[in-house]
Amino acid sequence: MNIAIYAGSFDPVTNGHLDILRRALHVFPRVTVATAETVSKRCTFSLEERLNLLKQVTRDMEGVEVRAFEGLLVEFTRSLGAKVIVRGLRQTTDFDYEFQMATMNARLDSDIQTVFFLSSLEYLHLSSSLVKEIATLGGDVSQLVPPQVEDAIIQKVK
Repeated sequence: MNIAIYAGSFDPVTNGHLDILRRALHVFPRVTVATAETVSKRCTFSLEERLNLLKQVTRDMEGVEVRAFEGLLVEFTRSLGAKVIVRGLRQTTDFDYEFQMATMNARLDSDIQTVFFLSSLEYLHLSSSLVKEIATLGGDVSQLVPPQVEDAIIQKVK
């Protein structure tokens, strides 16, 4: 069975992330959504909070599992017997970074493939960073994130 890993910081999970996940589920029967403590980013939400939010917003999605991981994504992917890493692309700046990561992951394990899903047009502008900035400045994020996430962000930025 094909298992795909959809990894990210999900700080917080947005409607754009969920769009990529739903579309990945049309291709792969099982998708493990994975997040970790990040060394390159300072997250607003703790790992536990991000995991809880991910579990809440995916609880009705058949074939989805939410997990935390440590270390290299390619090693986590291998440990689950998966052969595919799912990534979303919004703009050309995403491509540069994602291409670098995909080629390095291929170098670390050539049996693991990266599959890119282009963002739906309505989510091209959407990022977790923008959501947090809008919420911090008192803006409405209700169309950008699921209701549970909106509530959590409002509590965080008060």
